[in-house]
Amino acid sequence: MVRSVKVAVIGAGVAGLVAARELLRENHRVVVFEKARRIGGTWVYDSRIDSDPLSLDPNREIVHSSLYQSLRTNLPRHVMAFIDYPFRLREGGDQRTFPGHEEVLSFLDDFARDFGLTELIRFNSEVVRVERVGGRNDEWVVEWRVPELESVVWKEEMFEAVVVCSGHHTEPRVAEIPDIDKWPGRQIHSHNYRVPDTFRDQIVVLIGSGSSACDITRDISKVAKEIHLASRSPNVEVSKLNMYHNVWQHRKIVCVYEDSTVSFEEGSSVQADVILHCTGYNYHFPFLKTRGMLGIEDNRMHPLYKHVFQPMLAPWLSFGGITNKATVFQAMELQAKWVALVLSGNVLLPSEEEMLASIDKHYRFMDEGGIPKRYTHFLHPYEFEYLDWLAAAIGIPPLDQHIRHVYREALARIKGHQAFRDEWDVDGWILQLPAMAI
Repeated sequence: MVRSVKVAVIGAGVAGLVAARELLRENHRVVVFEKARRIGGTWVYDSRIDSDPLSLDPNREIVHSSLYQSLRTNLPRHVMAFIDYPFRLREGGDQRTFPGHEEVLSFLDDFARDFGLTELIRFNSEVVRVERVGGRNDEWVVEWRVPELESVVWKEEMFEAVVVCSGHHTEPRVAEIPDIDKWPGRQIHSHNYRVPDTFRDQIVVLIGSGSSACDITRDISKVAKEIHLASRSPNVEVSKLNMYHNVWQHRKIVCVYEDSTVSFEEGSSVQADVILHCTGYNYHFPFLKTRGMLGIEDNRMHPLYKHVFQPMLAPWLSFGGITNKATVFQAMELQAKWVALVLSGNVLLPSEEEMLASIDKHYRFMDEGGIPKRYTHFLHPYEFEYLDWLAAAIGIPPLDQHIRHVYREALARIKGHQAFRDEWDVDGWILQLPAMAI
């Protein structure tokens, strides 16, 4: 029997927008809650930063976006698209293959307009509570607040299902450093990095080795006196980086001192002005009240079947965009299609016991491979196995081969030459692929 369900979608970023579209396609009744004044989520640039630059103070003024002004996509627009909605060149827009964040936001604006999503969205509506009512899995109350003139109006409404798409780039993780309380310098998390000017003529220790760490290093190397990269990776090579005149790679920080000294595992040290944490984010859903049925431990959301459904509450509570390290837009789209089809009854989930057994199997796989718990929702290097599984579950073909090839090549180039975005002719590269690879 096909169902039409009243669904609340929390967030109007990429995951929320594509969830709304897929739910509409299955004839569900959809309301999207967005606390900002516009769509886009993390793709909306905001020059403001949190009142606490480390974002540890629970009472801080929180800014949702983590974008820095110079940010461009790490993946080419071929991959930054939906399966049936390509990221085409726009007249008067950013023509680069790796466009800036403004162009991604314009793409999302077009997507929302073309599929009639904007009229579903309640803007300036910050969700403060999502909770089951009376022990029923298909009855949820959503409470939100709306600023009006000099007051705040609180509202609530009942829904049969909730899809949480509120993102996970707002609650920073910071490195644990011995004696950091004694260190007199400035600390900041990359969530609060916007422009390089505040690092001019300073000695910066930057912790991390991910995409944001690479980007921000390129950014601030133009103005900083020195940059010292700290990494806990066992494979790091301690050296001066040839591509920069003022950047050195070190092992992890082992201690800091009251005279501003920062000591590294290999034995070297430096007197630094700033420690910049490019150390990722925590999953954080303070509005979600599940009475202990969903927990977060060392950034593992548990239990979560295929990173989407909580088995005891499925299909009435689901998540979009939890996963990392994949072709992000397509992953969110496939997850959204799955949720919409399951809610309508066109696709069935396994039993609760089978879902829990699948989760336990994944945890054992991680344990046997020595994969830390904090990487539970990181898909790489098995991202296409996961995406193929989703495609098969909803009965559509797997992603095109050329998307896979472009994605893998992009990952290989990201940590190469700092100008890889402008030097790589992606379209020409695709044309050179063997026919059977496309």
